[in-house]
Amino acid sequence: MTHRASHFLKLSQFIPPFVLLFATHNPRLLDTVSQADRLRVWSGFVLMASSRVVSTCLFVALLTCTLRCSQCVKLSNIILILTDDQDVEMGGMMPMKKTKALIGDAGVTFSNAVSFTATPLCCPSRSSILTGKYPHNHLVRNNSISGNCSGTAWQKEAEPFAFPVYLNKMRYQTFYGGKYLNQYGSKDAGGVGHVPPGWDQWHALLGNSKYYNYTLSVNGKEEKHGDNYEKDYLTDLVLNRSLHFLEERSPNHPFFMMLCPPSPHSPWTAAPQYQQSFSDVKAPRNGSFNMPGKDKHWLLRQPANPMPNSSVEYLDNAYRRRWQTLLSVDDMVEQLIKKLDSIKELSNTYIFYTSDHGYHTGQFSLPIDKRQLYEFDIRIPLLVRGPGIKPKQTLQSPVLNIDLSMTILDIAGVNLSTVNMDGQSFLPQMAPSLRNGTERPFFLVEYTGEGHSSEDPSCPKLGPGLAECFPDCVCEDAFNNTYACVRALKDANLQYCEFADNESFVEVYNLTSDPHQLENIVKKVDPTLLQIMNQRLIKLQSCTGDISVLPSYNIPCVQALFQMDFGYYFDIFKRLLMVRCGIKFDNYFIDPKSQIKFNRFH
Repeated sequence: MTHRASHFLKLSQFIPPFVLLFATHNPRLLDTVSQADRLRVWSGFVLMASSRVVSTCLFVALLTCTLRCSQCVKLSNIILILTDDQDVEMGGMMPMKKTKALIGDAGVTFSNAVSFTATPLCCPSRSSILTGKYPHNHLVRNNSISGNCSGTAWQKEAEPFAFPVYLNKMRYQTFYGGKYLNQYGSKDAGGVGHVPPGWDQWHALLGNSKYYNYTLSVNGKEEKHGDNYEKDYLTDLVLNRSLHFLEERSPNHPFFMMLCPPSPHSPWTAAPQYQQSFSDVKAPRNGSFNMPGKDKHWLLRQPANPMPNSSVEYLDNAYRRRWQTLLSVDDMVEQLIKKLDSIKELSNTYIFYTSDHGYHTGQFSLPIDKRQLYEFDIRIPLLVRGPGIKPKQTLQSPVLNIDLSMTILDIAGVNLSTVNMDGQSFLPQMAPSLRNGTERPFFLVEYTGEGHSSEDPSCPKLGPGLAECFPDCVCEDAFNNTYACVRALKDANLQYCEFADNESFVEVYNLTSDPHQLENIVKKVDPTLLQIMNQRLIKLQSCTGDISVLPSYNIPCVQALFQMDFGYYFDIFKRLLMVRCGIKFDNYFIDPKSQIKFNRFH
């Protein structure tokens, strides 16, 4: 055998079979190899090929097993249904019989005493849900562009870190339908072409809630709608498009859907079949209904008491129509669950039902709205069903809407230690067999008031700085309706609130003895307790690490705050200097009369 052939035989021990096959079919190479050596090469080839076949079979078997195992631990689907302005304290869940049966009875209902919004207004609350952050961290202050509602800073600094982005990275198929943020789609917010990151299918309402005659952004393209019930009624349209998404999705990957119908937000346009429902229903007359706002912030002291009949008739009509719109949402839940069952996905799907904040109808003589610090505006409904959640549970663990994002990411298998959010997963409370967790002892509720720089022409005596003025010149908001509250549930059922106004007004309530918050006990409480609550508030409003530098400006914290338009909110500015930037004020304390003192800062 030639040296060339010998070298070939040595190489045959290492060369893959298909290369050997090619080589032994090369006439020039075969000429150098004897018949015996050819047989040796071929026998070696057969042995190698046989061993590689066995290895290949083992690899295929292992791969098949792995794929089957991955199917066994398939990530769960998730659906979040978010209504607009639906209270729980004033009976807002009463029309939702199907929802309570199909989600609450099939899973867990968080008691109306333990589920809260971080802020009682649409845009900042929805921003908190999406980012898992308190408003002072996502910097959406109210429903206006100047308040960063869907503004440039929001789009650059918050949207890229919203929870759908993480889900998309986990190969979730994502769908959004309905109301997004109040200023979404406006020219100053990027127009109809702006589609937030993380969404595969995007069917979002431009602007605030409507039922007819609206415009959608459908994956960045404008889609106008009229007033035809069959084609245009927004609640039904959101349902129908979500069902279509379920039909067209890939079964190989999990899905997430966020469905945001306009109900029960104004203009309270019910579907035709429900416009005569609840004809005898009136707003509840118990608790703080038509009571004076004694010892409360000045905005609560300005309504006439008792309310005039015109205001009562107005709020009763609103209350009834709100319920009517919710019947279509109840139908949505039923149809959605039927669809999930028909496609064999119901048992592997978590369904969350909640609202962005509460609502009031006549409480403390305020006709209708939200924005206030009281339980009727900050409590929200929360019902969840899904794998591992036992049916017919009622939980007392306090939950905030900033916890929704962390809980959803927990379900999706995201490493929560890599996520920068203020919330915490409440999956351990719902399904203790799946997770261990802890409860928060207290939490923050905060709001930045809105007002107009000029006076309302219909109410000139009230002067400038007010907003949301209803019949009989009762205004529901003002620039200095700006507050931050500590809500404690675990050790003591207390609420402590500080206003950023010239009075430095403070309100304190014992919710155990006074569940309707009729008496402000700030002058009766031990000053030591006030100091404790004050320090808790400062801690909750403080930022840590790099958050003390606002990324949108990329300059030190104090300079960044000076760049922001605080307008009438100078007291907020001073607080932020202290809690965000570490600038200290001399004699920041609460005296026995509970007046906050801000003196010289250094």
